[in-house]
Amino acid sequence: MAKHKLHTNKKDLEGKETVEVFKDLDRGALDTERFLEKNSKLLIIIFGALVLAVLGFFAYKQFYVEPRNEEATLSYLAAQKNLADGKNDLALGGKSAANPGYLGTYKDFSETAVGKLSAYNAGLIKFKEGKYKESYDLLDEFSSKNKVLMALKYGAMADCKANLNKSDEALSLLDQAISASDDPYTAYYFTRKAGILALALKKNDAAKKYFSAVDEKYADYDNGMSDSYIEMVKYY
Repeated sequence: MAKHKLHTNKKDLEGKETVEVFKDLDRGALDTERFLEKNSKLLIIIFGALVLAVLGFFAYKQFYVEPRNEEATLSYLAAQKNLADGKNDLALGGKSAANPGYLGTYKDFSETAVGKLSAYNAGLIKFKEGKYKESYDLLDEFSSKNKVLMALKYGAMADCKANLNKSDEALSLLDQAISASDDPYTAYYFTRKAGILALALKKNDAAKKYFSAVDEKYADYDNGMSDSYIEMVKYY
């Protein structure tokens, strides 16, 4: 009999707990209803603002960003044609509205991906002209989701610094070029280049690290060339 009573009490307890849960739910629903009634105007304003923000974002992309991208692309392609024809000065542009070139495209459409790419191309032309500071500044403006292009950017910036007799900064930029991309050939190229620069700076430990990395990770691209550099480190 005692066991039966215990079982009954347990069921009664569970029933009471269930009732309490439903009471809590009812109270919660009532509180929510009161909150909505009290703040209905504010909620409508907030909801309306969110809707306007979403519509504004899509309108901005459709009526401003996309046309800007198209204009930037046409300007960039004109500069590309001049570059292909060997007309570097016209490709660089920036001297007249009629021929914006890479410089004009970057200045007018710097917020677009094509505008940023134009800064990169302009930087390369400035480098060929021996204007290393201007080249560096333009390259620094370039950014992309393409990891290989970012590696090439840091590599070109390193060349600028090396030509400005700032070899330590150049070595740091080569480290960025190495780590920027997962592409093995790109990583090999800049690792070997960093090793050669470290050797020139008489940073033998760093040079050995770079050449050993080439030997361990990128032997397929190196044809054993780094073995001779590793030997050189011992006597340099």
